[in-house]
Amino acid sequence: MSASPASAAPEAEQPAGSGPGSRRRIPRVPFWVQIVAGLILGVLLGWLARSQELGWLVTTLDEIGSLFVQLLKLAVAPLVFFAILVSITNLRQVNNAARLATRTLLWFMITSLIAVAIGLAIGLVTNPGSGTGLTPKDGALSETKGSWIDFLTGIVPDNVITPFTELNVLQIVFMAAVAGIAALKLGEKAQPILTFSQAVLELLQKALWWVIRLAPIGTVGLIGYAIADYGWDLIGKYATFTADVYIGCALVMFGVYPLLLATVAKVSPLQFFKGAWPAIQLAFVSRSSVGTMPVTQRVTERLGVPKEYASFAVPFGATTKMDGCAAIYPALAAIFIAQIFDVQLGVGDYLLIAFVSVIGSAATAGLTGATVMLTLTLSTLGLPLEGVGLLMAIDPILDMMRTATNVAGQALVPVIVAAREKILDHDAYATASASPIDSFDDDDNAAADRRDEDRDADREEVRDAVPVTV
Repeated sequence: MSASPASAAPEAEQPAGSGPGSRRRIPRVPFWVQIVAGLILGVLLGWLARSQELGWLVTTLDEIGSLFVQLLKLAVAPLVFFAILVSITNLRQVNNAARLATRTLLWFMITSLIAVAIGLAIGLVTNPGSGTGLTPKDGALSETKGSWIDFLTGIVPDNVITPFTELNVLQIVFMAAVAGIAALKLGEKAQPILTFSQAVLELLQKALWWVIRLAPIGTVGLIGYAIADYGWDLIGKYATFTADVYIGCALVMFGVYPLLLATVAKVSPLQFFKGAWPAIQLAFVSRSSVGTMPVTQRVTERLGVPKEYASFAVPFGATTKMDGCAAIYPALAAIFIAQIFDVQLGVGDYLLIAFVSVIGSAATAGLTGATVMLTLTLSTLGLPLEGVGLLMAIDPILDMMRTATNVAGQALVPVIVAAREKILDHDAYATASASPIDSFDDDDNAAADRRDEDRDADREEVRDAVPVTV
């Protein structure tokens, strides 16, 4: 008796999942969808907590958001130290390392200057401090202060322990830079230390990766608490200032950056945002440039920047490159506070704001918030530090857009420098995708394997194509 065609069909040709013992795989939800869902849920829970006066929900949202930020900060000190140390030693593998470092710093300063100019222009046109109904008594003296003396003398630590316990990122960067340069001078003698540092850095990045995957949950707490605690009425008083910050950041991120990519780097701006989007969206919700640094470095490498150079430029940028927090925001905030306190600013003051933004941006050090940079700007201009208290109420709302702009700039500059120095992999840039963050490890390894296989295959084809003469 012959078998029927259906029963004779090979098992491999049967539809996937149709077998009796097979299980359907649950489709993975894209990371950006999880973030958006967290934002929506956070807004709804925050509105519910405030409208119904649910104190327990406000506390819960606060604890969730605070715990997420605390987990990000937990890895900041060792991550910055080992990332800077390893990145400096990696520069020995790059041709013209000094030239690359100089060009990177130069483009950091150029883009910061453009950003602060946009911030000043928007502030002068919109007058964000007028008509708010706010008065000096609404502010409180800032407990966190920054001054040029503190900035300059605070670079060198008193000991090697305090910067890590007090999370003074600027001092950590200084020690890491010194250690990295010393390792370069020692050569082979420092290899055991470098091997250890590389292993610790990879361990920290893996642990931070687990924290990053919690970003949707952290988003619920951070956004929910902001809405529940501050309320729409309070945000309404700062409507012009909030709009100015978001518009200024948007002009820099979606106007200046694409223009530089198209004219200076001569690459597609749309492809840049496609590849860099995972880092930008994580920065928006986490509000931490340093916490986003592993993702920023991955997307920068995906955009074709050589790993040896990206491992230097991105950590360096995460601690010094702050177009949102250190350029646009302090420029607008200085004008806002001057108008609240009825202080007239002149041309010299605006030039001083630009100088502080370009030179003093390292004071922000990639941490959540830009209070230190703002107090540095206000103290330089002689404006009352009580003005900082006026802006603390809506700082989380502002910080999301500021940090997203910071991170976009931290990925932008390495792409520009690599393109100008002709070391950018244009094929990798053209194929960079906004894949889910949780697949970076597998995707990067698979992509590297595919590149090696393609390279070997090309060599085989060339070798087979060469006629053999006897």
